[in-house]
Amino acid sequence: MKIEMKNIHKAFGANKVLTGVDFELRPGEVHALMGENGAGKSTLMNILTGLHQRDEGAIVINGEERSFSSPKEAEEGGIAFIHQELNIWPDMTVLENLFIGRERKNAFGLLKTKEMEKLAQEQFKELSVAIPLKQEAGLCSVGQRQMIEIAKALVTNAEVIIMDEPTAALTEREISKLFEVIEALRKQGVSIVYISHRMEEIFTICDRITVMRDGKTVDTKRIQETNFDEVVKKMVGRELEDRFPVRHSSHGEVVLEVRDFTRKGAFENISFSVRSGEIIGISGLMGAGRTEIVRAIFGLDRIDSGELYIDGKKEIIDSPNEAVKKGIGFITEDRKDEGLVLDFSIRENIALPSVQSFAPKGVIDQKNEQEFVEMLIQRLTIKTESAETSAKNLSGGNQQKVVLAKWIGTGPKVLILDEPTRGVDVGAKREIYSLMNELTDRGVAIVMVSSELPEILGMSDRILVVLEGKISGELVREEATQERIMTFATGGQ
Repeated sequence: MKIEMKNIHKAFGANKVLTGVDFELRPGEVHALMGENGAGKSTLMNILTGLHQRDEGAIVINGEERSFSSPKEAEEGGIAFIHQELNIWPDMTVLENLFIGRERKNAFGLLKTKEMEKLAQEQFKELSVAIPLKQEAGLCSVGQRQMIEIAKALVTNAEVIIMDEPTAALTEREISKLFEVIEALRKQGVSIVYISHRMEEIFTICDRITVMRDGKTVDTKRIQETNFDEVVKKMVGRELEDRFPVRHSSHGEVVLEVRDFTRKGAFENISFSVRSGEIIGISGLMGAGRTEIVRAIFGLDRIDSGELYIDGKKEIIDSPNEAVKKGIGFITEDRKDEGLVLDFSIRENIALPSVQSFAPKGVIDQKNEQEFVEMLIQRLTIKTESAETSAKNLSGGNQQKVVLAKWIGTGPKVLILDEPTRGVDVGAKREIYSLMNELTDRGVAIVMVSSELPEILGMSDRILVVLEGKISGELVREEATQERIMTFATGGQ
């Protein structure tokens, strides 16, 4: 399928999101679509698949001008969209999620369950996925949900698949398998639009790249004709000297200490400490127990045994409210379901954990709240027309900045960051890293979980590697390499 999008314009009210974008997708190619958060990438693909209607321009598919009125119509026309924010129904089974809206039925309208199970198993086998089809999808990890979404697109026999940050929550093994599947699809003539902020992936899997900036097309090139620095410069409109800012770490006293934390079936005998001004990176393969450990520290999940100390004092934290009172902030990996109230405004989201500080007499001081929120919006360069904009209308990267602002505003002693730059563009990543440095300069202790090894290596003062719920290794910054981390993560010596 060949797709040409010509001179596409789109505005939401007074906000011009796309101003004359051109994009071409050829049959059987993997085409990277890159740009900073808010550049218009997802909006362009939402117009292609009928979620939004263009204001101007034309969409030509196989030489014929087309316009889809809904994503379902686009899907029936051979175009599937795997969104960054996963569309999973948690109370339904994995099988039901795979075939929702496209159930196989017999002449009497009864479900052909065996046929659907066979098709699902074939796709899972191709993806090397082992998830019980009768399991509730809500019990699946973020990585498993991502693989369900990919399998869902493959079940439709789509001619074009749009993948928005498809590897953000996948392990290295899952990413490798996904690349094999993409290669097989390419050979079958399936076209793929690959939206990702992971530059290494773009240069590994893609044939061509289109860069967008501020709602415009900047350039389209064959991947062999460009390089990392050129792409970054086109994305951000400036040179980005280093991916990671220099860290001048100066550590104080131990702020947080965890002793023998155990939660049966998740992790066992976890012990570590973090000092003021220090960044501890927690690495390991997906499913190793990294997120479960930090959730327990924040009081989201109970522990079976273990002790926690803050400033040398033993504390019992059995709820997030208690964690916040003790000076701990937590930025979750799942910003959509756990990090934000999407229907709330930016102001309401940022002020939420600090609301009592604006209402000493039970009534919110709106002037102080507004000044506080505006200061954080400016400091984190959140792109928005107003603090009253709904969080759901922001790009993924700007949503992540709102989550950061929310917790920074509480003035935490310890800040836990679980995948802090997931789905965030290269320019915004740099801003987040600089902010992390500023926080540690002010004495905040940071615990960071990340699946991106360059991020772990670039920002951590010490690195803990988790394997099957246990700490399998600890490395200081100077001795850490990707190879050593992966050796510990896979059980090697």
